[in-house]
Amino acid sequence: MSATTEAARGAAAEAYAPAEPEFRRRRELGAASARSLLLTVLGEFALPAGQPVWTAAFLEALGLLGVEEKAVRQALARSATEGWLAGERHGRRTRWHLTPSGRRLLTDGTERIYGFGRPMEDWDARWLLVLAGVPETNRKLRHLLRTRLAWNGLGNLAPGVWVTPHPEREGDVRDMLEEIGVAETSTLFVGRLGDLTEARRVARQAWNLDEIEPAYEDFLDAVGALRPSDDAETFAAHTRLVQEWRRFPFLDPGLPVELLPEGWTGARAFALFHERHDAWRPAADRRWRAMTGD
Repeated sequence: MSATTEAARGAAAEAYAPAEPEFRRRRELGAASARSLLLTVLGEFALPAGQPVWTAAFLEALGLLGVEEKAVRQALARSATEGWLAGERHGRRTRWHLTPSGRRLLTDGTERIYGFGRPMEDWDARWLLVLAGVPETNRKLRHLLRTRLAWNGLGNLAPGVWVTPHPEREGDVRDMLEEIGVAETSTLFVGRLGDLTEARRVARQAWNLDEIEPAYEDFLDAVGALRPSDDAETFAAHTRLVQEWRRFPFLDPGLPVELLPEGWTGARAFALFHERHDAWRPAADRRWRAMTGD
């Protein structure tokens, strides 16, 4: 993997990280920051369209999601400062386009979101074990390490000890550790961890599955209650659907079916997400084109 690709993945991990660490958040769908919703709109609509977007279109799009004009403008300005967007002035109007780093950020995030959730089958019982410690005094680096490891699907088994049943991610993890500057103080192993009983114990210790599952239940309840009746409502519902789903790669490690509780709710949530996504996408795209004039 190139350094550019790993940097894009790192940016995606930090940008897509949930604003709240709690697994379960009792709230209405769509109660997210303007910046977070803008990121979802960019990845879901602007990226595949590949065309510059006027400020007015973003104001209308995020307005359908309940975001005030001032917050939208601030989110656009912040995204430009972070290097994701670049603006072109045309008189008093501004047209925004994704920068190369913005496209990489959104492409990596989109791939992770849509590649996530399918049950892992034919597991060979091997694990990747990562020993990576950062001094308590370096809180910023500790947070960065945790965010990036979580984005790669690793769980915290013990202080400084991270695991995943996806050993094929070893190369990505090594690149990530190198990119953030902790490779020299980290050690990686690939191997088996006893029998299936031991593997299940490790999974429950590294990830709190009893808290992840209710988050899926909330998702099922909230998405199931959405009943859009026109293109504008469908655009809002579709965006909220993706907005909510994109936090699960941080919560759910994508465990093999052997390690999951019986009747795992994540499987139903995965099916519902793709069912509603496919059903709502045409109307949502139609509304986006109407707003952007494409």
